[in-house]
Amino acid sequence: MKNLKLSDKGNKLIKLYEEMAVTGYARTDGSKVSDAYNDFELRKFRNLCKEQISRDEIKTVLDYGGGGSDWDASGFEPATGETAKQFFRVKEVCTFEPARNLMDKRKSDCVVCMDVLEHIFVADIPNIIDELFSLTKKLLVINVACFKARALLPNGENAHITVRSPDWWKGVIDAASINYEDVEVMLICSSTFKSGVVFETFKSCEWHASDGFTTEIKFQTFKPN
Repeated sequence: MKNLKLSDKGNKLIKLYEEMAVTGYARTDGSKVSDAYNDFELRKFRNLCKEQISRDEIKTVLDYGGGGSDWDASGFEPATGETAKQFFRVKEVCTFEPARNLMDKRKSDCVVCMDVLEHIFVADIPNIIDELFSLTKKLLVINVACFKARALLPNGENAHITVRSPDWWKGVIDAASINYEDVEVMLICSSTFKSGVVFETFKSCEWHASDGFTTEIKFQTFKPN
């Protein structure tokens, strides 16, 4: 695991998100939200991720940028009332959320990073993604929003400060994966709040094992539930 260094702007952003977590935030329509960043973002993608995270070898999870997620709270799966731990059959979860002073970053079988990267200053993206890989033993699950948010930063800028296309994110993450050949990656890119694409899971070691040189990018569209 590597020590993460953020840019000056990256550190200033954390302070803004800390402020939003305490006082709420304004929205683009002029309204105000007082209960900020308490959603369990993984819930929306639970069925997309269940097969990967529920595998027998995944026992520990790091929720990187977990916001207000609670893996022990009932109702993660509304139909059964299961907690997130029960739904995914994992034993131990730690949450890293600097805006809430949750600073635990243990290397884990699986790292989930949901609705985080679009909130990162663009110059810090490579270092953050490298840290995600360095904290992952087996499986890295990333969701990134590729659209403007309804939330505004305290300085008036949109809270999704790095909005890029799914192909851009795929390229950045593919490049980072080269140094972590045995980490399986699942990338979900949301084009809107209710739709997007999920790329086929991969390990970069598979590129070396193939017979030819060409690698094909496969994905499917989704609507979260």
